[in-house]
Order: sequence, then C-alpha cells, then structure tokens
Amino acid sequence: MYWQECYLENDFTCLFYAAQSLMILQALYGTIPYIYGKGDGAKQVVEMLRKMKMETGGVEPQITPQIDNLLLIDRNVDLLTPLLTQLTYEGLIDEIFNIKNTNVKLPPQKFLTAEEKKNVKEEALEEPKKFILNSADELYAELRDKNFNAVGGIVSRKAKTITAEFDERHAAKTVGEMKQFVSKLPHLQAARASLATHTSIAELIKEVTDSDEFLDALRCQQELTHGLETDKINPYIEDCIAKMEPLSKVLRLICIQSFCNDGLKPKVLDYYKREIIQAYGFEHLVTLCNLEKGGFLRPHSTKSYQTIRKTLRLIVEDVNEQNPNDIAYVYSGYAPLSVRLAQFLARPGWRSITEVLNMLPGPKVEEVQQIPMGLRKRNRSSPRLYCWHNTYLDWQFPNGGTDCGSETISRRWCTSLLTACKIGGVDYVIASTHMITGDRLITALSETIKPVKLNPF
Repeated sequence: MYWQECYLENDFTCLFYAAQSLMILQALYGTIPYIYGKGDGAKQVVEMLRKMKMETGGVEPQITPQIDNLLLIDRNVDLLTPLLTQLTYEGLIDEIFNIKNTNVKLPPQKFLTAEEKKNVKEEALEEPKKFILNSADELYAELRDKNFNAVGGIVSRKAKTITAEFDERHAAKTVGEMKQFVSKLPHLQAARASLATHTSIAELIKEVTDSDEFLDALRCQQELTHGLETDKINPYIEDCIAKMEPLSKVLRLICIQSFCNDGLKPKVLDYYKREIIQAYGFEHLVTLCNLEKGGFLRPHSTKSYQTIRKTLRLIVEDVNEQNPNDIAYVYSGYAPLSVRLAQFLARPGWRSITEVLNMLPGPKVEEVQQIPMGLRKRNRSSPRLYCWHNTYLDWQFPNGGTDCGSETISRRWCTSLLTACKIGGVDYVIASTHMITGDRLITALSETIKPVKLNPF
C-alpha cells in the first residue's frame, strides 16, 4: 500500500506507475490541458509527467483532448477522512465485510430459507457466501451511494413496486397482455432475487450498526471531529483499551483525535502509548512508531484544524440523510476535506482559500500543458471546471487511496452541483492507487515484533 511503500520503505514506485498510467491515458484521450494538485505525492507525479514528456521528445498525441482537468490529491493532505467510519450502504459493507475487487463474502445463514437450513450440512453453513457488487444490479446501483438510514425506505418502496408488477398478471385478460407480462417475467424475477439479497445484507449491517459498540465508537468520532475535548485523554478510548477492543479500532480513534487536535500533547500521547503497550504487548511498539513516521500520530503544533474546519465547512449540522443537499450526508455531518478542495477548485477557485492551502501539508501544484491550436476545443474561454456547450470531463486522482464514502461524495456532489447550477454535459471520473478503509490503512502500517526464543532447548 502507498503508505507502507512511500513513508516506511521510501519506495515511490507506485507514484511512477501513477504517472505512467496518466501518460497512457493522455496517449489515448489527448493531452490534459490543466493539472492541479496538492501534496508532495501530487508534485512528484507532475514532475515525473514532465520528465516522461521530455523523453518522448515533446511529441503531443494528435488527439482532441477529451479530458479537460486533472486534480491530484496526496492522501497525506487529508488523513482524517479514511479513518472515519463510512455510513453509506456500500461503505458499511466495505467497513464490516471487506469488499475486494467488487466481491464480498457474507455469512450464509441470512440467505437460506428455513427448509434449506434443515437440508444443508453444518459445514456448508460455515462457508461464506460470495456476492458480486456492481451497478449492473439496478437495486445496488440505487442503494450504494445512499446513507444507510435511507436504505430501509428505498427497499420497502422497491418491494411494493415489484409486488404490484407481479400482481398485474391477475389483470391480464387477453393473450397480448399475458404475452407482455411473460416477457417482463425474467426481469421481475431477477429484481425480486436482488431485493431478497440486499434485504438480507441490510439486516446483517443493521445488526452491527444497532450495537452499542458501533454507536459509541461513532459518537466518539463525531465528538472528536467537532473539536470537543480533543486536548485531553479520551475516556471512551481509555475504556476501549481496558476492554481489549480490537487494536485497529483503538488506533483509528487515537489518530482521529491527533488530527482534530493538530497533534497530541506529549503527556496524552505518552499515556496512550503506555496503555497500549501494557494492554496489547510490546510487540506493537513498531506499529506506534510507524504511525508517527506516517504523520498519523504527532506532537501538538500550531492550531490549524479549527480554521480549516470552519473555512471549508467540514462540519454540517442537521444534515438531511434522506434527501441530502450537501456532501456531508455520507458521514452524517462530516464533509471530507479532499472533496471540499475539489469543490472549491471548481467554484470559486483555490485563490479564495489560499490561507487554508498553506496550512495543509505539501505544495500546491498548477500545471498548464500546451495544446496545438488545431486540437483545442471550441467554446472554451477560460480554464474553468465547467463548459456550457461541450461535454466536459474531469479526472480526480487521490494518491494513497480513496474510500467508498469519498468516491460516493465525488460522484453525487458533481451531479447535484451541476444540476443546481443548470450546467450540463460534465462528467467526473475518480481514479486512485487503492480503495481503502480505516482498518486497511492501520493494518498497512502495522508491524508486530516477533519474540525470538533465546533458549535453544
């Protein structure tokens, strides 16, 4: 993973591959006129692009550009977002069950009827059931980006619709009407099977989200992101350590507190380290060092989070989770910093948040690539993120990984913003080096010391 390779092993191969893939992309779809970026990784990728371009002799692909802007964001610019719990349907599936290459393995009990449970052997009940999750499934395409609190209503409406469509067979009197119903039958049966599957998945998720452990952890995260008592030892984190909760959960919360407090006071950081080593063992000392090296745990510095939070409106009170009008619905009140940066770049531009950009780690990058006159698009007056007449395509490329929640926000925010502004014909594409969750991020930085047996006998 990006963090392990770049920050622990000083191996920047993944950035080279990112630059190489962007060169191939430009060879296929034309030179990207405007490149924006933030962070050390973004700067390195842009420098690699320049070198690769020089190696080709400066020969431009003779293709009219189909991508108008490229936004590169180093994950180091926004460490907080992947540590928070995603609250969309797809995000929670990934958090709880781990989606890998659109595949997820789930406990089989929920997907069997009472008769099947009687006839199936116990060994088969222990084997996880595999599902493919993608937008080819109409119901999943509708549910994946929704806040989980809105999923129940959608599933209920879908069930009523499918039932009503099946009941149409009773109203069919003529041969033509029967034939029409029979032609729809395969689609209806597939829809009913999909409904049963996602109802069962939602029940599995609800068992977790209704638990006290999940709700208490979520409450702690929201208090920290709101800046409440982040400079003190957190009682909930203390309790988690005392109860020997999973170490990844404890480390996620401590890292969130570190980010929201602009680092931890030496006494607080030392206390957490001491408690973790005493509770979980000295083997995890290297993991703590890796988190410090990666910037997740750091000593207290100049306060900037409060300014960033207020300027970029990272916290949105009373967000509407059912019919959202702000990107913060994905995390029930928190808007990811990286996506807010994309939003401000689109309108009114990064010049309006220069102070905030200077507070964030890494340099700002703005690169203009010259396009031959004959290949330039018409009706293009300025390097903005919108174009009234032409189909417009923007690429967002987070170096270091993105999560389902941030990807959801990028997709939905673009659609809702352009609709509100009555601007059409704009497509956004999100590419990333990895798909991550907080647990995967912590695991990538985890390294356990293996005790050596000194007694050869």
